[in-house]
Order: sequence, then structure tokens, then C-alpha cells
Amino acid sequence: MLTLSEATGSTREPLLEITIGDAFKGTAERYPDHLALVVRHQGIRWTWAEYAREVDRLAAGLLTLGIVPGDRVGIWSPNRVEWCLAQFATARIGAIMVCVNPAYRLYELEYALNKVECKALITAERFKSSDYLGMLQTLAPELSRCAPGHLDSHALPHLKTVIRLGEERTAGMFNFDAVCDVGTSDLAQIGIVARNLHASDPINIQFTSGTTGNPKGATLTHRNILNNGMILGDCMRLTGNDRLCVPVPLYHCFGMVMSNLACMTHGSATVFPGEGFDALATLEAVAEERCTALHGVPTMFIAELEHPRFGDFDLSSLRTGVMAGSPCPVEIMNKVISQMHMSEVLIAYGQTETSPINHMTAIDDPIDKRVGTVGRPAAHCEIRICGPDGHTLPVGEHGEICCRGYSVMEGYWGDEEKTRETIDAEGWLHSGDIGVMDEGGYTQITGRIKDMVIRGGENVYPREVEEFLYRHPSILDVQVFGVPDVKYGEQLCAWIRTRPGASLTAAEVQEFCRDRITHFKIPRHIRFVEEFPMTVTGKVQKFRMREEMAAELAGGSDA
Repeated sequence: MLTLSEATGSTREPLLEITIGDAFKGTAERYPDHLALVVRHQGIRWTWAEYAREVDRLAAGLLTLGIVPGDRVGIWSPNRVEWCLAQFATARIGAIMVCVNPAYRLYELEYALNKVECKALITAERFKSSDYLGMLQTLAPELSRCAPGHLDSHALPHLKTVIRLGEERTAGMFNFDAVCDVGTSDLAQIGIVARNLHASDPINIQFTSGTTGNPKGATLTHRNILNNGMILGDCMRLTGNDRLCVPVPLYHCFGMVMSNLACMTHGSATVFPGEGFDALATLEAVAEERCTALHGVPTMFIAELEHPRFGDFDLSSLRTGVMAGSPCPVEIMNKVISQMHMSEVLIAYGQTETSPINHMTAIDDPIDKRVGTVGRPAAHCEIRICGPDGHTLPVGEHGEICCRGYSVMEGYWGDEEKTRETIDAEGWLHSGDIGVMDEGGYTQITGRIKDMVIRGGENVYPREVEEFLYRHPSILDVQVFGVPDVKYGEQLCAWIRTRPGASLTAAEVQEFCRDRITHFKIPRHIRFVEEFPMTVTGKVQKFRMREEMAAELAGGSDA
């Protein structure tokens, strides 16, 4: 039993020391006739042999356009087959794929492309309310008068090549299918390039959410993300007979690492229900494709469970999956296990900067550990909980979660100062998350350092209050955070989503809390909302709630 909050994951199975491209090639050779990829909204059903052929066509096409190892190639698209092809094609030739958030607008797009000096960009035409081609033409009007592959833009000086999806033609841009067709005649060049690539090479840049300031580009290597995907798949016990339903966005590690790479390293099939998350499309995909696994953030599982047609679908093929991205309410986890048949569902935790997973529950962990913690350190990861002075804390004490090991990013692209602030001299990555480790090495996330509320000198962890409020039968979802207060420094505020048809008042919520939790943990301000502000990946943006409430309270109104 542990006395200090430090533990290390299993090192029994060795790490892979190959590139993603070589791993993909090996899987296609081992499982040529197995189902590999289903993209339902595009009518795609490919075996591994078919998948590999299409990946190599794009890889050869990119080489023909002058893309070389180390060049940054952006991908700006919702979940589509072209995204998957871009991920593995860039890996085959050593180009660094840059994931561009599908929700980015002009300023964010310009910042991201220039920060990492993207040479090429693969882009969808549009998604939801975003006109991608229109935004590009606004930033780079030079596209209208340049030949494809020869952009010379004042605002985007490093971008030379734009490849658009779809059949329509656009001035200054290549068409995706045409690039693949060009590469068909030069497939041999891929092998020549691949022989000079290494597992330690950077291969992916993921921009952090950027809750404050500009997003930072976490730079990840083949070794980082290939092994993270493999280890997750091992814990899910994936095989060549599994089918994983993927409603989470590919641009985030949840999609491209925990889904695509987890499946690729095990010969499993990935099934995409649609371009973006839709609860009904996800339920349909699971039932009709007989998926054995399902990924999602808690808000996605809530939407699926609460969908009026939930009972119409046979989900009995499900066995496992991962819930990650934000803490999972205990009640929701229990429903996922009992009503969605996901008896082996895992909770996973980490950050983009750790590729992303560094904690996981096991499929045979006791239920209380699977619903109340994020598990123990993942394989080949060292974890410790440290205090403000940097020392490791005794078990049972709250502190910052730190991680060291193969999964820690190479750094933030072009930002040594931010890298040093995040990764210390001994290689420990400081997460900014508050957690507590028990004697068995299981960690519970209790909040963000910046989210911790200090009310009248008392430390309050919002997650603890949220877990309590989930017990109220009328509360569907809740977020708790601190707002400024003249007397106490900070007061607790709760934003609440009620169940359909439920009626609830602030006074009733406070009465529910009274005598059940400590008085200073009872929310002073309560607001009932239809939805929370979120990132595309489903992460709740508490900072936006805090700003809105602070402004409202400063104006003299109370929630």
C-alpha cells in the first residue's frame, strides 16, 4: 500500500519503437480482408487492404506536390474519410499533421497556420455555420489569381498549397481526389522516404483549447501517440473483431489517437456516424453496425441516454469504450454500464500534452473505482501528486497531478518559455489539475488549480459539490464554479440543466443541500440554463460562465 502519492504504470509490455506509417502498413498486411473503416455519411466501407491503398495514393500525391518530411500540413475538416487518409498519409511520409479546430474563425485560423508555419492545408468546404473556403479566401485573396500550389499570401506567408475536399473547383486550390490520382504513379517513393523516418520524429501538432490567451501547439512524436493508442487498445482488449463507434472529433486526441490509433494497432474497425456528434446517428450506428465499443465525453453519453428514441435501439453488441474529456458523473456511468451494456467501459484521463492518456481504469476494476476515480497510472507513465512547494504529498492529500514518461510531449511548438513552465527540469509535466491519490494508486480528479474556490479561507473543490448535486432527481447536469464576492472573496455559483419536464427553483436546490453538505459548499448563486458553453470536444468552459456571472452580479442582479 502506498504512503506517498506516487505510482508507476505497468512496464510489462514493451513500447513500440516504430513509426505510425510502418505500424499502419503492418496492420494492413496482417488483416488485409478485415473491415477497417466505416464512414456512414459518405458511404465508405473499406477493408485494411483498401484503406492502405487509398492512404498510399494520398501520400504519394503529397510527395508529388513537394511535401517533404518535417513540413507542416494542416487538416481543417469535420469527421470525414479524408481526415483519416490525411492522418496516415502524412505519417507515411513524415509530414507533421497540424490539427485545426473545426470551430476556428479568421483570427484563430490565421494564428494557428502562422504559428507552426503550415506549408499546406487540406480543408473541407464548410461545416455547420463555418464557411472554410470563404474564410481562406478572406485571409488569402491571392488565391483567386494564383496557380494551385503557388500561393504567395501576405497574411499567410508560409502557406503555399491548399487542397479542398469535394468535387467543385476553386481558384488557387487543388482538389483532394486529384491529388490522390496524381500520386498513383509514384507509390515507390513512399518506401524510400519512410526508410529515413524515426519513431522520435514529431508527427502531429495539437492546439490546446486556449481557455486563456492564444492556443499552444503541443508537439507530439510517433512514439508519443502510437504507443498511447496501443496502450489504450490493450486496456480495452481490442482485437481484429472489434468495431469502435467514434462520434468524437478527429481533430482532437480523443478521435485521432484514442480512436484511430487504438484501432489501427489492433486491427479493429473504426465506425464514424457523422461529421459531428449527433445522438441519434450514434445510436443508429452502434445498432446497425453491431459496434462492440463506443467512445464519448460525458455530455455525449447523457444526450444518448436521454434521447427519446433510446429504447428503440439494440445496443447489446456493446462491450467497452472510453468516457473521457471531462469528469464523469457517477449516475451517468452507472447508466452506461446498465442501460448501454458497456460492462467494460473505461474512464480515461490525461491532457493533450501527454498524448493524451496517463490514467485509466481497468475493465475488471471494482465498480466504485470505475465510477469514482480515473484509475491508476497508465502503462509506462509515472504519476505523482505534489504540493505548491513541488514535494510529493502523502496519500489522501489534494495536490497537482504531474506526469513523466514516454507520453509527455516534445514541447509547445515555437514556445520554449511555455514549455519550461509546463515541463520541469526533471521531466515532470504539470497538469494544472487537482487530484488526490489513495493507497492503491487510484486518482480522483477534484478540479483545476484555477477552478478551486476559496470562500472565506475555506478551499472548496467544485467537483465535490457537483457530484452531490447530481443526486437530486430533477438535475440532469450541473457545473459549479466561483464568482467574486466582497465579503468572502469568492462564492459558489451553480449552473443547472434540469431533466425534461422537471421544475426546480434555486431555493429548492439550496434546501436539498442544507444539512447534507457543509454550509460553505452550498451554492449562493444558482442559474438554470438550457446548455453550457463548450469547446468542440465537449469540454465545458467554466471561465466563460464565470465571466458572465461576474458581470451580471456586478450589475446588481442575482441568479
